[in-house]
Amino acid sequence: MAADDVQKLSGLRGLFFVLGVFAVFLQAGLYAGRHQSVVPVQKTQLVRPGFTISEHPIPELMADAEDKFRDMLKRQSKSLGEAVREYKRRYGRDPPKGFDDWFKLAKERNVLIIDDYDAIHEDLSPFSSLSGAELRRRVDQVSHLPSIDMVRIQNHTVKAMNMQQNKWQDEEVSGRANGFRRMIENVGDRLPDLDFPINGKAEGRILIPWEHKEYPELSVQDTSGGIDEVLGAYFTADWRGDGNVWESWRRTCPPKSKARKHFSSVRPSTQAPHVVNHLSAVGSKNKKNKKSQNSAAESTLNDTLKFAESVDDKYDFCENPSQHYIQGHFFSDWRTISVLYPVFSPAKTQGYADIRIPSHYYHQATPAYTYGWDTIFLRGKATDDMEIAWEDKKDIVFWRGATTGGGNTPSGFAAQYQRHRFVRMANSQSNENWSIVFPSPDSESTYTTASVPLSKLNSEMMDVAFVRLLGGENYPGGRAALRKAHRFDKAVPLGEHWKYKYLVDVDGMGYSGRFLAFLASDSVPMKSTVYQEYFSDWLQPWLHYIPLSQTYEEIYNIYAFFSGATPSMLEAVNASSPSNDVIVGVSGVPTPRDRRDDGERRLRRIARAGKHWKNTIGRPVDMEIYIYRLALEWARLWADDREAMSFKFEGDIPENAA
Repeated sequence: MAADDVQKLSGLRGLFFVLGVFAVFLQAGLYAGRHQSVVPVQKTQLVRPGFTISEHPIPELMADAEDKFRDMLKRQSKSLGEAVREYKRRYGRDPPKGFDDWFKLAKERNVLIIDDYDAIHEDLSPFSSLSGAELRRRVDQVSHLPSIDMVRIQNHTVKAMNMQQNKWQDEEVSGRANGFRRMIENVGDRLPDLDFPINGKAEGRILIPWEHKEYPELSVQDTSGGIDEVLGAYFTADWRGDGNVWESWRRTCPPKSKARKHFSSVRPSTQAPHVVNHLSAVGSKNKKNKKSQNSAAESTLNDTLKFAESVDDKYDFCENPSQHYIQGHFFSDWRTISVLYPVFSPAKTQGYADIRIPSHYYHQATPAYTYGWDTIFLRGKATDDMEIAWEDKKDIVFWRGATTGGGNTPSGFAAQYQRHRFVRMANSQSNENWSIVFPSPDSESTYTTASVPLSKLNSEMMDVAFVRLLGGENYPGGRAALRKAHRFDKAVPLGEHWKYKYLVDVDGMGYSGRFLAFLASDSVPMKSTVYQEYFSDWLQPWLHYIPLSQTYEEIYNIYAFFSGATPSMLEAVNASSPSNDVIVGVSGVPTPRDRRDDGERRLRRIARAGKHWKNTIGRPVDMEIYIYRLALEWARLWADDREAMSFKFEGDIPENAA
């Protein structure tokens, strides 16, 4: 047979192989990095070795992230006049009274974010339809409910109060209320008398039906009859079999949404708004100049190189209702409130009407949540005593935590909560093959693939375990079943995390309180969350941290890009070579030095950028400035004459003023 015929036949065999694998993918409905069923995946012989791509999507994600963050910093107002102009452009009204003092204080304290406070506007806008008197009445009423405390500014003095006990005693007040008191007391003398109802729980509390948000006149406008009359019954702290979070949450969706139509199944939707087919975009660029020789392979790899562009803090559960099964907060035992009452909370998911404030874990130094905890002076410091040099950190994905994640209303779903799923995946001993893309060992400009058993990937990359068993009775089969299905290890101090380059951050009962500590370290946070926090618009994924989808499955290809091929990847390439030739010397250098260093440099760049963000934008003083601006806006809503509580700029407004 002629050499040309042999070459054609070989090419056809390769093409048929890829098409066959692709058909298996279509039948199984499997894809990496997307929202998918929690049923164990089957990933066998995904792409044969030898198929390569010349561009990886992660460098472009990082470059775009830097551009976006640089543009945000560059556009911040430099003068009071510019800040007033930008405020009026964004919100169509004058800033609140005291805005000039806020601006001066922000500049004195080297605050970098002057204009981007859309979160405050978003959270407070619903209350503009209420009169000052009605708002004050609602504040008083809601502060008498369980797990809601009051922080009061009176005669420029700030106090925290448990209204149920009616005592000014710190021991009767939640840590979150006391934390807010400490955040605002430095500016208390600059504010009028105000009350702030503070959520004592990590979960959100306020869920307003869609109809009441769209048509406020349909909702209660006068609460003078008392909160029990407004809510229709005496408020109990838990559900007690009368409803659940999901049933209340889905009413926040539009009537024609899938969630409102009860369109739901145990198999999650295939739509993932933040998980993007980056390889197709890369391929379209290449095709402008030449036809790709590996188009079939690239088609198959589309499902492998999918990465979350951001965390899922704006995920649309209304159109993907089945995804709620894998998020524990939808099973919280704490009853939500379906009327527009103001409650200040550290975080919220899409659909909630809580008002965001910085977490007390972020503002106050504690050994469990603060990087650089000083055991002698009991405060934070610049460098943690347990921090180590980057070169000495292990190329390992590390996580330790408790079995929190959700309640038990309704029961039977604890196995699908976010932490449980991650711990099982990261410790799986399955021989199912996963397709991994990594820098080609024999090339300085391409990336190759290998199909590697999940068990081997986990043994080389992962160190993930629970350290504390909570709520074991809620797990199907009880505590024994929970222990059997998950890895447990001994608890470690926070500083133990700094030994590792990759630190995973996953939601628990609510937001994760360790995230800013991870940012402050010299390691790289890998974050998956559905929560919105006060800083969400200020952080840039792929610059300050690595975002993960709700399934976490792309984590293996993220690792492979930054840290290069592992021994099992190289073994897989050699073992599946059609000619049985050794493609890569496993005992030799697995990746060209410059390629290995490039991934390392990029990873360290994220670590440094995250640390710089924490030290310049995530400082306690930045949180206090955020609270000060929030309080000024709150004071205007609180007043009977809101126009009198607006700031009138007397200088020259710069050109293009609103």
